Amino acid sequence: MEPNTTPSFNDFKLNKQLLSAVADAGFTEPTPVQQQTIPLLLAGHDVLGIAQTGTGKTAAFGLPLLMKAKYAQGINPRALVLAPTRELAIQIETHLKALAVNTDLRIFAIYGGLGPKTQIETIAQGVDVLIATPGRLMEIYLKGDLVLRELKTFVMDEADKMMDMGFMPQIRRILEIIPRKRQNVLFSATMPERVSLLSEEFLEFPVRVEVSPPAKTASTVTQTLYQAPNLLTKINLLNFLLHRDAETMTRVLLFTRTKEHADQVAHFLERKAPAGEVRVIHGNKGQNARMNSMDAFRAGEVRYMVATDVAARGIDVPQVTHVINFDVPIVHDDYVHRIGRTGRAQHIGAAITFANEAEMVHIGEIETLINQTIEVLPLPEEVTIEETPFEEQQKMGRELDERRKKLDPTFQGAFHEKKEWIKPGVTIDKRTGKPFQEGKKKSSKGSKANVGKKGGSAPGVKAIKARKRR
Repeated sequence: MEPNTTPSFNDFKLNKQLLSAVADAGFTEPTPVQQQTIPLLLAGHDVLGIAQTGTGKTAAFGLPLLMKAKYAQGINPRALVLAPTRELAIQIETHLKALAVNTDLRIFAIYGGLGPKTQIETIAQGVDVLIATPGRLMEIYLKGDLVLRELKTFVMDEADKMMDMGFMPQIRRILEIIPRKRQNVLFSATMPERVSLLSEEFLEFPVRVEVSPPAKTASTVTQTLYQAPNLLTKINLLNFLLHRDAETMTRVLLFTRTKEHADQVAHFLERKAPAGEVRVIHGNKGQNARMNSMDAFRAGEVRYMVATDVAARGIDVPQVTHVINFDVPIVHDDYVHRIGRTGRAQHIGAAITFANEAEMVHIGEIETLINQTIEVLPLPEEVTIEETPFEEQQKMGRELDERRKKLDPTFQGAFHEKKEWIKPGVTIDKRTGKPFQEGKKKSSKGSKANVGKKGGSAPGVKAIKARKRR
């Protein structure tokens, strides 16, 4: 009889409190990223992890972190987890609290969107594990209300997204103020060059954990693409798909590039869906509204959630049946993170993308990034193709021009600034913008031709007579 080789959490040197919490959470066996990461972190190594969302990476760094912290101690945090968005910070806080339910460890998340007063009061009472967004962390630190000199573990989650959101200056400052002697963990779904350079700056002889190639999408997600020429046609296509696949589209996540498109799509869905089944989250929504929307979507009370990319990283909802890319993301890595919201935890999911002419340029580059061809489906006959409004056509033309200029700096395009051709040696009159004419009087004011019907003013007439005498 062959020995049982099925991996188990009991294989790791975790205490009973954590193993009990893992069992209560319903985790039966570790995921590949957990199998590789947990032993390395428990042994004290720095880890550079390349793992997509939904692979269990929070527990991969969370269990060793909690194991080392063991119990509540002192006032200042001993572990810091940095996250790019408040949604992701809240998600990590929830997961770590669930894993530490049998301990007295104090786990707390700080993020923007709320006043810092309550967060500062909680920190003053004592925190063992701090989860933070870079901006809020620096804000409270510079006020003098946060001490980081006792940190033993530093985790940076979704490093690629932090780069995209422009957090690099804050990250460099954070690396300057935390202790040099610490254990470091960096997780990223993709590994662009700037993330690789960042890892070289603060990771010491890291062990690379790569459960899938960089930017590879999950195998449990089917990907399809429709070419729709404009916004109205995309709306018609969305309407058709929601009616045709109403039975299977039970929990749908729709991504748009801008807040304006998010609101437009949400308003359309609100007219079609029963009351309360549609929510929208983006940067203009208050923190409480975003949290309430996420809770309702997670609980199954909301069928359609419309979101921008800023909120994409913090959405951890089981059994999302479909992800619809209403707009193609300009940051190509965001495509991987968007469709990573479905097909999680071995469930099957579908990702559908709508693309106009200007967006098709990005599709080719996304396919190169993920090393995979996205299946293009013809527009159904039932979908009405609307005429593209002039303003939208102009906007797409500009986007195409900007893209071509990046590839070819000499490209002028249809929307470049047109300058009047000037012959060599011609002097331009700055007042008129026309070629300067030699001998032409600069002003005709006060001349005889400008004298009024009644002979003009006395000073004007005198001036003309005096000029004739000369």
